[in-house]
Amino acid sequence: MSHTTIASPPPLRPAHETKHIPILDYPFRALRFHLAQLDNGASNGTALWLGAQCLSLYLADNLKHRSPSSLGSTALAPDGKRPRVIELGSGIGLSALALASMGWDVIATDLPDVVSTVLSGNISRNLPQLPPHSGTVQVRVFDWTVPPDQWRWDHSCTIASSQPEKQHPAMQRGSILGPPFDLIITSDTIYSTALVTPLVRTLHALCKASLALSPEVRCPPVYLCLERRDPALVDHALSHAKDSWDFKVERIPHKKLAKAIEKTGALWDKNEWEDVEIWKLTLRS
Repeated sequence: MSHTTIASPPPLRPAHETKHIPILDYPFRALRFHLAQLDNGASNGTALWLGAQCLSLYLADNLKHRSPSSLGSTALAPDGKRPRVIELGSGIGLSALALASMGWDVIATDLPDVVSTVLSGNISRNLPQLPPHSGTVQVRVFDWTVPPDQWRWDHSCTIASSQPEKQHPAMQRGSILGPPFDLIITSDTIYSTALVTPLVRTLHALCKASLALSPEVRCPPVYLCLERRDPALVDHALSHAKDSWDFKVERIPHKKLAKAIEKTGALWDKNEWEDVEIWKLTLRS
């Protein structure tokens, strides 16, 4: 009698162990994403980083009520719309695909080079493989250094860019997504002092845009995941958000992240992710 061997899913490995792999076979819950990445030094955004891994695991463990696998079409809001999230610095698209698989509509954003080399292709490749009742992902160029009064929400490829517009082969389904948002996320985006104010200003403007369009709804929370490589820079960014932009800043307990990682069965040493922090920012309004 012959026996069929079923291949085991690949183990979940921390990002620093997989930088050399051009196409990641990445397990997420019952799914597997195939994610292209580049480690050529041209951009920080074209490879997988630990922050995106940890944030997607934390959200998967704490947004279960949105999961289409358990709730089917009831993942929709009472008005028939899916919950909506925008991500700043989507990189190779892991968090965007993770949330889409959980029933969220996602705007995945990054700079033009990241969009054209990895992000757009990864979304187009993996989106059709998501389960029924998943949300969609729309890819846009979003340069935080562009002032909010120059943003546009009616363009299928670009929200804001300091470069000439280029079309990219993103898979856009249905109408163009825009505010209001139920959630704002970003990871691995605190690495340059020069970008702290543009990033926090962008988060503030997105919150304000959501409130302006749905004043009866609470301000969308912002989840910021980072590695504390430069403590002075991290402390500066968080203080700037609090003191200059009127955000309430709260750290997510480390034990909640540990719980989310443990549930995946990942055998990560604590020292591989102990510098990762998730912060919740809420605009005081």
